[in-house]
Amino acid sequence: MRNYEKVENMTTTNILSLLGGLALFLYGMQMMGNGLEAAAGDRLKQILEKLTSNRFLGVIVGALVTAVIQSSSATTVMVVGFVNAQMMTLQQAVWIIMGANVGTTITGQLIALDVSAIAPLVAFMGVALIMFTKSAKATDIGQIIAGLGILFIGMNMMSTAMMPLRESKEFVELVTHFSNPLVGILVGAGFTALIQSSSASVGILQALAASGVIGLDGAVYVLFGQNIGTCITAVLASIGTSREAKQATAIHLSFNIIGTVIFTLVCMFTPLVSLVIHWTPYNATAQIANMHTLFNICTTLLLLPFGKYLAEFAQHILPVENKETEDDRLLFLQPLPKSKKMIGGAAISVKQINDETMHMLELAYENVNQAFGQLLQFSDKIDEQIYKREDTVNYLDKVISEYISTALATPNLNVNISQALSSYYLMLVDIERISDYAVNMNHQATKRLQGDMTISEIEIVEHMKKLCVDMKNDLSDVEEAERKDDVIDSLVSSWREAQIQALKQQKCSSEVSMMLSRIFTDFERINDHALNVSQELDKITLRFLINKQFFCLFFSWILL
Repeated sequence: MRNYEKVENMTTTNILSLLGGLALFLYGMQMMGNGLEAAAGDRLKQILEKLTSNRFLGVIVGALVTAVIQSSSATTVMVVGFVNAQMMTLQQAVWIIMGANVGTTITGQLIALDVSAIAPLVAFMGVALIMFTKSAKATDIGQIIAGLGILFIGMNMMSTAMMPLRESKEFVELVTHFSNPLVGILVGAGFTALIQSSSASVGILQALAASGVIGLDGAVYVLFGQNIGTCITAVLASIGTSREAKQATAIHLSFNIIGTVIFTLVCMFTPLVSLVIHWTPYNATAQIANMHTLFNICTTLLLLPFGKYLAEFAQHILPVENKETEDDRLLFLQPLPKSKKMIGGAAISVKQINDETMHMLELAYENVNQAFGQLLQFSDKIDEQIYKREDTVNYLDKVISEYISTALATPNLNVNISQALSSYYLMLVDIERISDYAVNMNHQATKRLQGDMTISEIEIVEHMKKLCVDMKNDLSDVEEAERKDDVIDSLVSSWREAQIQALKQQKCSSEVSMMLSRIFTDFERINDHALNVSQELDKITLRFLINKQFFCLFFSWILL
């Protein structure tokens, strides 16, 4: 009876130890991912966006980024976000996704290293950096180191806890079913889909192998299934996004399914498993890591020439839908993928917000140009166009404002991005007011007084229109915009004085004079708001000037 109780207590202890080890393992991975994202997330976004000019470079970048953030799912979700935001083509996404599958194998290779003895020291060093340093960068690095140490501690706990399973006939019999290709693939895919991390599920499989419960011959099909299961994160993230974003997810899924089919057949009819075991005969953990690496590298090399066809296949099964909605007025804003693994989401938002805000600015200035034209020759058709465009500007103002508010609520938001979002928010007010003043001018034009205007008054209206165009073209140069605003203020003052003198000398009608006085006010305020826009654009440019050096920053960070 005592022996039975002892065995029962040991079993309970092992279960608790297994759960605790799993918790530490997953938490360690999360810590590493969070630290890496905080340290290099925005630069990773820049690299993904810029370095996709050819397939080989795209694969390399995808592999490097995934190796850094320790998650192919996170990279794929980021790519889905880029495709959804029209910042990356589907063809470019193919190469990044292929590289991501290669980069994710680094976690398994790290786990294969026998560093359990120094794992507590690694965790202590990381925690010390977090607790006793004030530098944000040092804290991020400390989080990475601590996460790595905690990961290894959890791995060791799981391996130790699962050792008694070797003596369990029921569990051994259960594990033997994994050697069946279909069962193994389904188990691996299902478990990975549940925890949404192939790196974590491969790590757990390695822990089973380290405890002697399962070998590569029994785990190989589970391993292949894990590559399919990791796609669930991207699938869930693509819900509610554009059809193009869903196509990127389909590419990720088809890539891993094709690789699984090929490697399953190879393992069934060739001695590949025995060969991989022979490389490291006394290290089951390394065997699993090596097979995982071999699977992803070989699949990438095999499918690299067919990336174009993978994209075409995704487009065929998920064709773009042609439907008109209220949001047709939005050219660039798209919902971000809904995923906790979304990295660089705020940075993607900045790009979309910038493009949509500039679109709104173009619409506002189109109203300005047409309103000046209305003063010279009124058209009912143009009048209708101006009011319709004003409705669109108001709609964009509302939607972009809401989008910015959502982006600002992103946890751990980069300071530069936060300030840029605030600048765009302020710009919206100015752009909306520019359109409002254009509508005011158009309203003055409805009085149809253009026939009563003198040649000099017509020339003034034409000159104001040209100055507005010049100001709009120089918004990117804040110094020139400020100079032009001073010139405009001086001109308006002189025009007002000249108009008063013309009234005194009865050289113009009072109706035209009153209309021009209001136009002067609208004109002056349009350019005041334009100057505000230019100043905010200048702030954003200065904040992101460092992005010109992001390659050096990223690789120096890697070397450090």
